[in-house]
Amino acid sequence: MKKFTPRSLQTIIIVLVSVGLVAMALGGFFNTATSRVGQFIVNAQTWISIRYVAVVDFLTVPRDVASLRQRNTELEAEVARLQTQVIELQERVTETEVLSALVDFARANPVNTYKAATIVGRDPSPFLRYVIINVGSNDGIRTGMPVVNDRGLVGRVDAVAAEAARVQLITDPASQVNVRLQGSNTDALLIGSVTGDLSLDMISQDANVPVGEVVLTSGLGGGFPPNILVGQVLSIRKLDYELFQQATVQPVVDFNQVQFVLVIINFRPVDITPLIPSQAP
Repeated sequence: MKKFTPRSLQTIIIVLVSVGLVAMALGGFFNTATSRVGQFIVNAQTWISIRYVAVVDFLTVPRDVASLRQRNTELEAEVARLQTQVIELQERVTETEVLSALVDFARANPVNTYKAATIVGRDPSPFLRYVIINVGSNDGIRTGMPVVNDRGLVGRVDAVAAEAARVQLITDPASQVNVRLQGSNTDALLIGSVTGDLSLDMISQDANVPVGEVVLTSGLGGGFPPNILVGQVLSIRKLDYELFQQATVQPVVDFNQVQFVLVIINFRPVDITPLIPSQAP
């Protein structure tokens, strides 16, 4: 009878153990152990993945922050550039609208000849109301010429240089304009003030002047052509013991915002001072 060698015995044991393990696995004896091992492996992978991502973030964050800062700077510069373009476009639209309005005004009043001008300076004194325009004697501008915009009367040329001229606004304290109250057909004198307010003097006591009355240039005195719009009456001051009524006027021109004007170059003011009888001392 043939005897088993140690090696044969080992082989038989290994085979039996393997068959037993397979049988136990097929019978479900290792499910719990397999689940626990699988869960352990998953947890280990998760732990390693989290640490790996943290290390990668730690190493790449400085570079990302620098990139984000650079991108943010670029975006801010782009926004600033676009905002500047928007402002420029808005200004161009406003200028175009104003110039179009001036053209319409000139066409509506063809009896006059106009020279367009831009206001390039303002008198810094709080007590004077003057502006500087960018046309002068080289452009045919002369002292005394009326200045208007698309809304109404602005003032008159007070001094002239070759390339510029100074305009006295009707709000200046030294300004006086002969006007007519349209509805009541009454003459008056428009006077400026230190505060820039406009007032009417020399209104006949017999005149019935309502609030809202339209004020136009009368053409009297030879300083301005007639029928240029000036403003509207805001309030009336009438006292029985005074010779004339007085009123305040709301001008149609916004003197703080006006940028473009028209000089009426075909009007020549007439100095009638020598013809006015002097009062006896």
